[in-house]
Amino acid sequence: MTSKNTICLWYERDAVDAARFYAETFPDSAVHAIHRAPGDYPDGKQGDVLTVEFTVAGIPCIGLNGGPHFKHSEAFSFQIATDDQAETDRLWNAIVSNGGQESECGWCKDRWGLSWQITPRVLVEAITDKDPAVASRAFQAMMTMKKIDIAAIEKARAGK
Repeated sequence: MTSKNTICLWYERDAVDAARFYAETFPDSAVHAIHRAPGDYPDGKQGDVLTVEFTVAGIPCIGLNGGPHFKHSEAFSFQIATDDQAETDRLWNAIVSNGGQESECGWCKDRWGLSWQITPRVLVEAITDKDPAVASRAFQAMMTMKKIDIAAIEKARAGK
């Protein structure tokens, strides 16, 4: 990878599976290289997959098979902007139906515990509206949702 800044994501041992899933699911994503350990390490042996280089929605990442010592948390998430309900549904459903789980307000976790915010652009526009009443209505509507329902956000935004 040639990027100066690369996100390193820790996996117990499934970095390749995760990278392949992201490459199949998100636009502008790909698996670039798989690197095997040149020697034994605390949670693996020489020749085991140690790292995988990949991109997720254009963001360079490295998946590290580091063992069971660290888990993902909501303190880090990918926020993926979507253009319509079909894209929102496709990405949300891909994550949740592949062993993931739903959360609140457009958040979900993949089966590896990594958090994702599947965020329609309409939602961001609505909750940052210059009219505080509009922003408040949209925000209150969002607070009742798991996967974001764009029609409901637009309805709240319009005050209906």
